[in-house]
Amino acid sequence: MKLPTLILASASPRRVELLRQIVTAFEVVPSGAAEIADDHLSPHELCQLNAHRKARAVAQRFPDALVLGADTLVFLAREIFGKPANRAEAQEMITRLQGRTHHVITGVSLMHLRAHHERIFAVSTAVRFRPLPAAQVRHYLSQMDPLDKAGGYAIQEHGELIIEEISGSYSNVVGLPVERVREELARWRSSAPARGADEGG
Repeated sequence: MKLPTLILASASPRRVELLRQIVTAFEVVPSGAAEIADDHLSPHELCQLNAHRKARAVAQRFPDALVLGADTLVFLAREIFGKPANRAEAQEMITRLQGRTHHVITGVSLMHLRAHHERIFAVSTAVRFRPLPAAQVRHYLSQMDPLDKAGGYAIQEHGELIIEEISGSYSNVVGLPVERVREELARWRSSAPARGADEGG
């Protein structure tokens, strides 16, 4: 079965590059949905909720398209590390993460509004930072722009300077779990969408 028109509900150049590893033809329509924070939700639930909100905002404009929304957050225990407001905040974030293992969680929603179908899931990757003296943190931040990146870092931009090891999907840390998205799109191709949503881990 051929996929309907695929729309990426994100302006992230990193997500555009990652999705191109799976499909060559898709449109980019940034979602205007505001990301929300809710202490009553687990990290997985929060990422999935924000991915759903982003996908739905675009799907309402393009109900016959298959819309992909995604939301990536960095968590240390249950504390969220969002996008830093400035370099000083990015330095503080990385300093707090140094020498410890945190989790990067990406929630993904694949939504076809006309068919009343949504496939929603979240993927988690464990990331362990090296012990980092202050000078090394400053050196890392001098090599990249941390301001549009959750946790103030990017694994694909000199990540070897700060990251000791990862357990799970590398692309998930960049912003989209390529392996899982490829599986889900293959599922869409092989069968007609059924009604209802399905959540997976």
